[in-house]
Amino acid sequence: MKEKLEKYAEVLLKGCLNIRKDSILFISFNIERIDFVRILSSIAYKIGVKEIYYDIVDPYLKHDAIKNLSLSELKNTNLFNKCIWNEYAKKGAYFLMLASENPGLMSDISSKKLSDITMYGYETRREFDELRDNNITPWCIALVPTESWAKQVLNNSLDPINEMWDIIFDICGINENDSLKAINDNINLLNKRANKLNELKLRTLIYKNNLGTNFSIDLPKNHIWNSGKETISNGDDILVNFPTFEIFTSPDCMSANGIVYSSKPLSYNNVVIDEFNITFKDGKAIECKAKQGEETLINLINSCPNSDRLGEVALVPFDSPISNSNIVFYETLFDENASCHIALGASFKDCILNGKNMTKKELEENNLNECDNHVDFMIGTKDLEIIGIKEDGKEIQIFKDGNFVI
Repeated sequence: MKEKLEKYAEVLLKGCLNIRKDSILFISFNIERIDFVRILSSIAYKIGVKEIYYDIVDPYLKHDAIKNLSLSELKNTNLFNKCIWNEYAKKGAYFLMLASENPGLMSDISSKKLSDITMYGYETRREFDELRDNNITPWCIALVPTESWAKQVLNNSLDPINEMWDIIFDICGINENDSLKAINDNINLLNKRANKLNELKLRTLIYKNNLGTNFSIDLPKNHIWNSGKETISNGDDILVNFPTFEIFTSPDCMSANGIVYSSKPLSYNNVVIDEFNITFKDGKAIECKAKQGEETLINLINSCPNSDRLGEVALVPFDSPISNSNIVFYETLFDENASCHIALGASFKDCILNGKNMTKKELEENNLNECDNHVDFMIGTKDLEIIGIKEDGKEIQIFKDGNFVI
């Protein structure tokens, strides 16, 4: 196990972040995974990293604080203020966010209070977000399992934490002899798909499945489909999500019409939202229903200006490694890479031609959504059909039976 953990750490640092000698590393992680962070740090120092900042997260301390303190009191703690992210972004640090979930932990907390303190965190790290969005700050999100999370996902396992690690290693290519080659081969496939869609110059996407999804959305003129590989300002390529099996673009945020049904649960702020649907009219979410977590979904949609509009559409074949595991991870990084998904909130500047050089006004004129939040939710199924309408009006099938046909 230790050998594979070391290999995973090396892939994150070299294959994803492409970290350089004499650089600064910022690691955000769940306190329960300090053992893996020690391995990660050892390898980082061997690479030549000169400084590491540890942003330690304890979800249970956060839970108790949110439950017992007012919003103004919470803002005076050090649990939610992320100004330090700005400082390290300005210092040129590489950011590695190690995600771990605690599904349901916050279910006894007011969803409005959760939403407010989450938005406060975003407000305090605006400079980091700006540098990240402009491809200046290198960053990557990856998973590390905790005992409690593994037990929920693999509730029949006799050894859930090690089994969860093995699943992650398999999905991420760590079990391959040449992990970096496997990762690059996957990215090359995603880039080919993105290039094909860019050649089609689509104007509209129409989604239908037997869950009840019947939905259309337009794409801006000169939109760009991307994979998870980004080139940052120093010329290095990085993977911002690991693993990734999606290609994505940003839609016209004024154009969504119809209804979409979730195909997987969404764990948002450690509250589970499940079996939900959202109805859109002229780009805006006008109604939502959920069998579980409806209040949290309503507060998510109304969390900040434009959080009721869409900023991303992403295509993932049903026949993909995470989907084929037949596991619901209750963690968006993995679950979104098992299913076609869309996202409420912010658009991506690099999903429109010359978007990085556009002003806010120019982005708005192209109907790209500006928002402090960005939350993906899954709508892909094994019977999903997606029809694309090209700029010349011609229809072309993009997905059939949940998979690419182009």
